[in-house]
Formats: sequence, structure tokens, C-alpha cells
Amino acid sequence: MLNVAIVGCGKIADDHSEQIKRIKGSRIVGVCDREPLMARQLFLRSGAQRYFHDLESLLSEARPDVVHITTPPQSHFSIARACLEAGCHVYVEKPFTLYEHEARELLAFADVRRLKVTAGHDDQFRHSARLMRELIQSGYLGGPPVHMESHFCYELGSGGFAGALMNDKNYWVRKLPGGLLHNTISHGIARIAEHLTSGSPHVMAHGFISPFLQSRGETKLVDELRVIISEEQGTTAYFTFSSQMRPSLHQFRAYGNKNGLVLDQDQETLTKLRGQRYTSYAEKFIPPLTMAKQDLSNGITNVRRFLQRDFHMKSGMKYLIESFYDSIVSDTSVPIPYREIILTAHIMDRIFSQLQASSESALARCELEATLR
Repeated sequence: MLNVAIVGCGKIADDHSEQIKRIKGSRIVGVCDREPLMARQLFLRSGAQRYFHDLESLLSEARPDVVHITTPPQSHFSIARACLEAGCHVYVEKPFTLYEHEARELLAFADVRRLKVTAGHDDQFRHSARLMRELIQSGYLGGPPVHMESHFCYELGSGGFAGALMNDKNYWVRKLPGGLLHNTISHGIARIAEHLTSGSPHVMAHGFISPFLQSRGETKLVDELRVIISEEQGTTAYFTFSSQMRPSLHQFRAYGNKNGLVLDQDQETLTKLRGQRYTSYAEKFIPPLTMAKQDLSNGITNVRRFLQRDFHMKSGMKYLIESFYDSIVSDTSVPIPYREIILTAHIMDRIFSQLQASSESALARCELEATLR
């Protein structure tokens, strides 16, 4: 039996507790939040054995084997380090850490202590994402991806998380080095990182504040991002984040030298793209019929999974948690290789440093223009 604890009792913690309860051989021995009311509320909802408002007390009294860290990202490094020092394996929600050097330090320390760590990139373990990985590994693309495109959008509505972000200038997300982007893009970046071979790809980033936010007086919150990633051996990738484009995509495309694949997270579908064209008018008739057949098959598969009660919104999280627990019990490889966690952090570091430099350059130009007037 694995004894599990959750640190951080906000909204995402409910998802974690629900999936942990689905996994045989695990139990929630404690939940913790520095706000006692939050800790007590999750305690009541989750069926945990105890609740705490102090991390040290949780670690010493509940003595968990695994700790899920679901606090704001600014605290991920320090809490994960404390949990590792206490001998606990850790599951850290995205983004894994604020900086690449923190990610490297945590993973190196875990190795020294012979403990296991994973990151909350659960989108990579949804049904269609796992099938896509299997097809790529089996050679469907004709080899490794030649080019990839990852879209991860976010709709800025008026309620919930987005409402708090828009209306509270001191909201914790605004204090992240990458702001809104820092808290959201790791899912989309991790999809690309999984298929890169270089530890230090070239990254070119361009970010800006959408006209929509500018019209509301926003001057700091970047909500539009375009990134080009390339490796010396020729692999390229595009990453797009947008709060304004519609439809609001959560999509990943991978193209090889033989075929392509399109993963649509919102529809939970995977579509095969045939690399060779048909001759003459057959190209106008056969591909649409083939796509229609795939759409129908995807729909039937989704209905079947739903009826089998294997199609809940956080099925990817359940699969990731279960795989992580299995790696602990069996002492086997973790579900997300550490190189992918580090590479995701590296790419995000590069993006945010470039956006910061661009922002400082624009500010300097404005100040110079003001002095010359």
C-alpha cells in the first residue's frame, strides 16, 4: 500500500485526489495547505486520513511514500526538495519548476537519494496521445518527426481562474517570470520536447499583448506567443499559444518523411495523414472519404470508452499517476524521462528570457524617445 499526501489544496488538488482514489493499492494519508480552511475542505472532500497546515508536520506525522505538489509554481522547488529530503517520491504539477537549473537540481538530488520524480504533464497520457506515441515509435512517420506543430490555447473568460487573473493585479500568476504563459504552456512544450534529440535546441520566441487585453488597459500580461524551435540535424517545431484565436486549439501535429499524424486533445481524436498523393482526380475523392472514415472510427471509439467508464476528463492524469506509482513499487523507469522534464524547462527558460529582453528593449526605446521629445 502506497501512502500518498497532497500539498496544496486548491482546485487542481481535487483532480489529484479523485484519480488517486481510483488507483488500487494507494491511500491518501494526509493533505496540507498553509490555509487551514483549505486543508480541512479538501480533507472532507477527499476522504484523507488527516489534514495539516504545516509541511513539516505532514512529513513527520503522516509519513507519506509519495507527495503530490499542487501549490503555485513559485513553491514547487522548495517543497519538492523538502519532500525528497524526507525520503518521499514526488509528483510535481506543471510547470515543474520556475527555472531549468532548479529542475536539474531536483532530479539530480532524487537520483542521489534513489527516489522517483515526475511532472504533471498528464495530457501526454490521454488515450489518443498514447496511441500517437505508439504509432511514432512503430515507425508510422517513417522515422523521427521532421516537423512538429503544437497549439495550446487558453480562453480568457470572466469567471474562475481567468477572472481572478484579469481583475487582480497582484494575482500569483502575474508574479511568475513568464506570467500567464509560465502557468500554461508546459503541456504544449512538453509534447515537442518528447521528440527532440538535442539537449539545447535553438529557440526563437515572439510574444505580445493581444489587442483585446490592450483595450482593457492591460500593459504587462502577454497572452499571445509564437515560437520556432529547431535542431542542427534539421528537426523543426512551431509552438503557438493564443487567448484569442478560435477555435481554441489544443492540438499536436507530427510530420515524418513518410506520413503524418494529428492529435486533437479537445475532440480526443487521432488522425493519420497519408504522405503520398493519389494520382489525378483520385486525390479529390479518396482522401475526403478516408478522413470521414477516420472521424467515424474516432467517434465510435470515444463512445465505447465512455460506456466502459474509461473516458473521464482526467483519464490522462490517472494513467500518469498509476504509471508513476508502478515505477515506484516495481523500481522501473518513470513514465516521463527526466531529459524531457529538463528540456521542457530549458525551452521555457529560453522563451521567457527572450520575452524579457524584448520587453526591456521596448521600454528603453520608449524612454529614449521621451527624452528626445
